[in-house]
Amino acid sequence: MASHQDTKALCGLKRGGHVWRPWVAVVAWLAPCLAWCDPLKPGGDLTHSDWGSRAFAMPAPINDAQLLRDFNFGNRLFNTQWVPAPASAVAFDGLGPTFNRNSCSGCHVRDGRGRAPLGDEPLTMVIRWHHADGRPLANYGHQLNDRAIAGVPAEARLNVEWESMTVRMGDGELVTLRRPQFRLSDPAFGPLPRDLRWSARVAPAVFGLGLIEAVDPLLLARGADPFDTDRDGISGELHATTQGVGRFGWKAAVPSLRAQATEAALSDIGLTSFEHPNENCPAAQADCRAATNGGSPELDQKSVDKLVRYLQVLGVPPRRDPRSPAVVRGEAVFHQLGCAACHTPTLRTAASGVSPFLADQVFHPYTNLLRHDMGALLADPAQSDRKEGREWRTPPLWGVGLIPAVNGHQQLLHDGRAAGVAEAVLWHDGEARAARERFRQTPKPDRDALVAFVNDL
Repeated sequence: MASHQDTKALCGLKRGGHVWRPWVAVVAWLAPCLAWCDPLKPGGDLTHSDWGSRAFAMPAPINDAQLLRDFNFGNRLFNTQWVPAPASAVAFDGLGPTFNRNSCSGCHVRDGRGRAPLGDEPLTMVIRWHHADGRPLANYGHQLNDRAIAGVPAEARLNVEWESMTVRMGDGELVTLRRPQFRLSDPAFGPLPRDLRWSARVAPAVFGLGLIEAVDPLLLARGADPFDTDRDGISGELHATTQGVGRFGWKAAVPSLRAQATEAALSDIGLTSFEHPNENCPAAQADCRAATNGGSPELDQKSVDKLVRYLQVLGVPPRRDPRSPAVVRGEAVFHQLGCAACHTPTLRTAASGVSPFLADQVFHPYTNLLRHDMGALLADPAQSDRKEGREWRTPPLWGVGLIPAVNGHQQLLHDGRAAGVAEAVLWHDGEARAARERFRQTPKPDRDALVAFVNDL
């Protein structure tokens, strides 16, 4: 029987989480690891019991009346469809003037995950854009707003085409991958610059974010190895910002839920707040600047507080069948291939300095929250040779198998290009290339078992 320390190493709790071991034929040998790494409660005490269409929208099972009242108020705000000012519903006017969607849930449907466009409308995706040196576009800002209120021009239109490529697995199976190719047209405020750089981002699910916010940055720092000093090929790094360690967003650019909520309110819906008091109207957009606002700010501090509390209290769905033979086998394959080097199974929240219901929670999101160079295959367009374009935060894997039940699809990765877990693995590059190649050469029964494991998280 494996010792407790061996079990923790196999589970990926060493630096970077990568421990290479030969294939373990006797699944029973892994039982201690399975019990320690993957309990039925991936969100610790914040795990609820619903795995249906509302699996991402349920509160944590907390016996605190005030927290639940705050949750319900925040839930109303999250689902409110904002309207242009002035309106009779003065508490919920101030939409735009330019925007992407009129509510938080417009992108995060049922608190879940967005998808790539069905046609030429972004739907639950946004486009971030900037100059090659990182500066926002003078006439457009840092994000394409494809919608606007009456009398104000939308910034541009997005056109989508799909490009295909074929990958041959080690056993000869052919897998067709596709990725979106975007074209921008009808810019309303002058031509787009020649050095335009941009990235498509689908909306991620928002459950369990309170736990992620509550992880001590020192714990994350212990997993970082920016210079690959241990020579395992993995060099994850923290993304430090002026406000703290980044842990939210596809690039880990945002350090807190408050910063994430207020930034999204302004960029996606056009709502000002104490943190972002100015309308999202560059100088060239005269009609935008002349439009009536919904007050200063449009999202007051009380509302922001309740919205943040809502995100903190959103619970984590349970695992469904972690003891099934396919899932147990898939977990062993997951560790053998080196997936846990970045998708670290277990994190722990701080013991103090956070809300009591979030303190000292052991939970299992399968991420180290670090940024990794994912290579040219996943790089932002026109930035395959630049570090910023190639680096992405390791996304949590919990709940991946419930996306079809909640959102009716399983489009994965930052732009929704991957149709399921196997395709997502095959797009990995850079630091993850070795793990991808091991997956590609692995026999199909083991590939299927790995997919079953990830879909059970």
